[in-house]
Amino acid sequence: MKRRSFIKKAAAATAGAFAAPYILPSGRLFAATGQRIADHVVFCLFAGGVRNFESMHKAEGNLMPYTLNGNESVTLSGMSPLPSPSGPRLQTMGTLFKEARFSLGPTGHFSGHSTAITGKYNLADINIKQRPSTPTVFELYRKHNSPSMSALNAWWVSNALGPYPALNFSTYPGYGAEYGANYIQPASIISTAGYDVLGHPKNFSQSDIDKVKDLREFFDNNFASQYSPGDAGIVNTEQDAVQLEEFINTSFAEATGGQYNDPWGLGGGVMNNDMYNIFFAIKVLQRFKPELMVVNMQDIDVCHTNFTQYCNNIRRADYALYKLWESIQSTPGMQDNTILIVAPEHGRNLEPNTLVDQNGRYALDHTSDATSREIFTLVVGPSGKVNQNQVISSVMGESVDIVPTIANILGFHSDVPGGFFEGSHLQAAFV
Repeated sequence: MKRRSFIKKAAAATAGAFAAPYILPSGRLFAATGQRIADHVVFCLFAGGVRNFESMHKAEGNLMPYTLNGNESVTLSGMSPLPSPSGPRLQTMGTLFKEARFSLGPTGHFSGHSTAITGKYNLADINIKQRPSTPTVFELYRKHNSPSMSALNAWWVSNALGPYPALNFSTYPGYGAEYGANYIQPASIISTAGYDVLGHPKNFSQSDIDKVKDLREFFDNNFASQYSPGDAGIVNTEQDAVQLEEFINTSFAEATGGQYNDPWGLGGGVMNNDMYNIFFAIKVLQRFKPELMVVNMQDIDVCHTNFTQYCNNIRRADYALYKLWESIQSTPGMQDNTILIVAPEHGRNLEPNTLVDQNGRYALDHTSDATSREIFTLVVGPSGKVNQNQVISSVMGESVDIVPTIANILGFHSDVPGGFFEGSHLQAAFV
């Protein structure tokens, strides 16, 4: 297969993966009755389980100098220094809840993501092959806000694949795929392994054919799912599909042209999948200006075996988060009209496991001890809407508070039926 033909076909298949709503002729099903605080929300699930001990308590020095005030960033082995922050830290542009909690349920990544995206703790073992049983924030937004706006307004952008595509809509009656979000996993399509396959097609050896089979399995598992009768899945309108295909084709062309090799000019070997995920999320924001985006980072999860690399990946995630906010503020229509919410899905254990890295540092798991339930929540936004440079050091805020906070920001909180919100709006963050 020729390179151009392969890329075009793969791009077309990918474009079909995204979703848009079914719109009645009236153009509206429901209209939100609440007053909005802002027209855009970006929620970042920060970095695959980060411990407050290294972040909020700065036990390793300030590993997050772009986000947090305090000491200069520490230098650790195995990674070139990142540029020093030139502007104000993110915490000065909002409210930082230093001692929030993931209070209930297993402290696993899928459990934590599911809780953050649905606003409901799951107290049972989670089947990662199944979608959430209660509506996601995407469904609540699209059903109770304004379905006349397409699913181009709701995006779920994830690093790491596994079960995460299942989080863009639930199985709850009356919600589901019709109100789901567009989903994309950039690292599997644009960078790293996806780029290796898509960027250099040729006459295939058996090894190459195996790679193509892996890519096909990726598309089949995540973009061609079979749904029950009456549930057609996430389907784009013809107009939206054209926009998405153009976007994906452009992304492939830029990737194969080398524009993604070092897009932030940090030097070889610095960009990891978290950074690429945020980089691509920025591309989505600039192109579509969605009202609701959830994006995550997962490379910090290397902490199970390598504490030093965990610290370096916190630094990478911190830098990427700042780039995300910087891009929001330079995007017309989103500047001064966007609220960024940042929270880990869970923390990490107080006591280490038995694995030691090259610097003699012990690794950390997350097995539901008290420390693995410690998280933080940062709410960043325009002055006059979000309380600036406010730090709340007492225990306040939970994972389940983020969905009702998003609902309040976008003005549909009061339209959601009773019982869907387990938490409360983080009122202390807002003017």
